[in-house]
Amino acid sequence: MANFQAPEVHWLSLAPILIVLGGAVLGILVEAFAPAKVRRPMVIGLSILATAGACVMLGLRWEPVLLTPTSLGEYIEDPLTVAAQSILVIIGFMAVLVMADRTSVGDGAFAGQPSDRPDSAAEELTERKGYQRSEMFPLTLFSLGGMMIFPAADNFVTLFVALEVMSLPLYIMAATARYRRQLSYESALKYFVLGAFSSGFMLMGSAFLFGFANSLRISALGPAIAQNTNMDWMVLIGVFCVMVGLLFKVGAAPFHAWTPDVYTGAPTPVTGFMAAAVKIAAFAAMLRFYTAVAVYLQWDLLAIFAGVAVLTIIVGTFAGLVQDNVKRMLAYSSIAHAGFILMGIIAIQKGGSGHVLFYTLGYGLATVGAFGVVALVRGRDADGNVLGEAPSLRKWAGIGRTNPWIAGSMLVFLLSFAGIPLTGGFIGKFVIFSDAIKGGLAWLAVVGLVASAITAFYYFRLVRVMFFAEPSEESVVVKSEGLSALAIVACALGTIALGVFPGPVLSLLEKIVILIP
Repeated sequence: MANFQAPEVHWLSLAPILIVLGGAVLGILVEAFAPAKVRRPMVIGLSILATAGACVMLGLRWEPVLLTPTSLGEYIEDPLTVAAQSILVIIGFMAVLVMADRTSVGDGAFAGQPSDRPDSAAEELTERKGYQRSEMFPLTLFSLGGMMIFPAADNFVTLFVALEVMSLPLYIMAATARYRRQLSYESALKYFVLGAFSSGFMLMGSAFLFGFANSLRISALGPAIAQNTNMDWMVLIGVFCVMVGLLFKVGAAPFHAWTPDVYTGAPTPVTGFMAAAVKIAAFAAMLRFYTAVAVYLQWDLLAIFAGVAVLTIIVGTFAGLVQDNVKRMLAYSSIAHAGFILMGIIAIQKGGSGHVLFYTLGYGLATVGAFGVVALVRGRDADGNVLGEAPSLRKWAGIGRTNPWIAGSMLVFLLSFAGIPLTGGFIGKFVIFSDAIKGGLAWLAVVGLVASAITAFYYFRLVRVMFFAEPSEESVVVKSEGLSALAIVACALGTIALGVFPGPVLSLLEKIVILIP
């Protein structure tokens, strides 16, 4: 009888992901079996504990990984993985707080029963009984688990599975908005169809690269390119197709068309989570993939992706100027930021990976906080009844006078987006633009600087409306139940801290190395 040796499982390396996915599975069980009255608080508590527990475990893994980064086969645990996962669970923790909040009018961002047909008797019954499904929290954890695997994958199959685990819950969650349900359904359908299209590009690219390297390992591409110079066309097409799949996820032009519609139609807390966390995961995966092939193909790829960065910056900047909807304005802002971050990736400088992650951390905190504020600004009818969100710019008039802490927090986030000093956004842009100049892309840094000055116009247009216009009778800022307010304040303080005291975080992230087995 043959002797079979059990495989060695590195439980400590996988513990953060297992905690998050385990919390998701427990949340599903609670949703299925617990009494209706206790489901929501139990699932919220599980989600908060899972993200906090994963963050603690990642903190414990940081020093061992700095000393000995390891490859566990298809999963690489190196400083890039641990740093990206740490930022993801911090953003996930903040996003769960915003999602869990109910306002002073007793509602939240999510439909009581997302499966109810809009304006049907079933929906009226759900509203009357105050019934509220809570499966969006396990879905958030499942998506977060996929995001945590994404930057660690050293195998195209693992990368694709992580992509789907990350994306499928978001397709569902985009369709669960409490108000403007038809728009929410439309955004989910657009996201799903275009997401499937981008997944096809990634699969096609993976097939080309497998055919070229005869291996599904991302780290095997470099040696294969070095040894075989007769099939450059195959590897170039493969790399481009895989990058298209990743560029779609970050909303880079010309793969950005879904971003404004999906961000507008999805529940606002989901939009914040999607805009921040998906970008972090996709850019971290892009760092690993691009680094594996850039040494051999940088000059072939540089012009293409520099062009993509410029186009992304231009689209995000100039399309944002004409927006009269705060959520769409932030959507185009996210497109411009994707172009800025892409500059740091293609520059390939020492410490550049840490600078990219620093930028995504600052951007992520400001984004979750900004959409948390958007969720609290509501419309109001002639009888004084509170309606759904009021993203129209004119309805934000005067909230700096009526609700100074909300407007003050939004001001901090907008200053960070604009790259104003003493915010995390300023430090992020400074290090990214510096890397671009060191990498011989000074012209690209100039494009970024000019675009940053132009984007500041539409950020400060909102500032002017909030603080210098007369308060509008058509809107009201509802009070938070507490969790959303906590997240907004924490994000604002984090944004300021990254701008005033960036040294400790930057010095930690600059130690990042990418292990290529």
